[in-house]
Amino acid sequence: MDVEHYMAGLGRAARAASRVVAASSTRVRNDALLAARDALHGARAELAAANAEDLERGAAAGLAAALMDRLELTPARIDTMLEGLTQVAGLPDPVGSISEINTRPSGIQVGRMRVPLGVIGIIYESRPNVTVEAASLCLKSGNATILRGGSEALASNMAIARCLTAGLRSAGLPEAAVQVIETRDRDAVGQLIAMPEYVDVIVPRGGKGLIERISRDARVPVIKHLDGNCHVYIDEGADEDMALAIAVNAKTQRYGTCNTMETLLVHAAMAESLLPRLGEAYAAAGVELRTCERARQWLPDSVAATEEDWYEEYLGPVLALRVVDDIDQAMDHIDIYSSQHTESIVTRDHGRAMRFLREVDSSSVMVNASTRFADGFEYGLGAEIGISTDKIHARGPVGLEGLTSQKYIVLGEGQVRT
Repeated sequence: MDVEHYMAGLGRAARAASRVVAASSTRVRNDALLAARDALHGARAELAAANAEDLERGAAAGLAAALMDRLELTPARIDTMLEGLTQVAGLPDPVGSISEINTRPSGIQVGRMRVPLGVIGIIYESRPNVTVEAASLCLKSGNATILRGGSEALASNMAIARCLTAGLRSAGLPEAAVQVIETRDRDAVGQLIAMPEYVDVIVPRGGKGLIERISRDARVPVIKHLDGNCHVYIDEGADEDMALAIAVNAKTQRYGTCNTMETLLVHAAMAESLLPRLGEAYAAAGVELRTCERARQWLPDSVAATEEDWYEEYLGPVLALRVVDDIDQAMDHIDIYSSQHTESIVTRDHGRAMRFLREVDSSSVMVNASTRFADGFEYGLGAEIGISTDKIHARGPVGLEGLTSQKYIVLGEGQVRT
């Protein structure tokens, strides 16, 4: 295959399709989403067979457990994909909405209209459910998309793509509005991120190495986060049962996700009573603790943490734990080591909760909740195309609004400038 020629063809088709999708009605786009949902439901057996093929290939290739977990399409995950399509179809359409209209002294009215970005390239690893999430959000927000999933999930992604194409066809939209790259050739990624004439923005979802490479080499704007070193801080006087439940859930509910807690900070006043309980709970879950010297007097079986542990996104059953003197030391630690993804405080003190919300500089900051809630589905976005830790355009889970931009519009009645 001539990859450059192949990718240019996808780009041209996507650019043409993007104009049709942007001009389509909300009803038509919703019809396409719901038809794709029905096609996916009817193709469960085909999806399971394709996914089994990918899992077998992944096991033979020695994929890590976290990657195998991301790769698997369980019946429950298929149900979640279907529910996500339903939710996205039911969300308000941001395209064409006008805001901030004001009348100027000249008599003109100036406002802002929300418009699609155009063509969005999505590059992701392992998770085939991302194919549905990305396609649905791009389509609902009036964009075309080119999807490059990991080679380990190619069979699953192509099976899903056939259902998405059926949905587009049923609604009378161009099939090129959603295209999945069919080659495993890695040069396809290099071509995708270097086609500004066809692609308006790139969203990478995957490991830190992938995202660093995309950010370094792309000639197209990138919406990204590099890693998810998320923190929970248990404050002085926190409800111990609540703190235990949140700290265990944030780490163990699922290991291989970017919103999983990787470092737990515990106020010194809570250490004596809470750390032994936490130690028992983590031991029961098979989590290895890497702790500061102060914590080890209550967690003698833990491993001494190194400086690198405070930076680490483990994506597995390992947790860094540090005892701190107060909220200031906790926030200082987060400021130094966090990847600015998600941080949570467990506290009964309103003033300290508000300080944490104001002063912690991450894309999601929480009070008395597990970091595992930091995703588009849980935030009511229907699904997410990714998490952004950037501070320009989109930040946090990127849903429909994050896939649009705004342009100024001016309404006049013949005014001329003097």
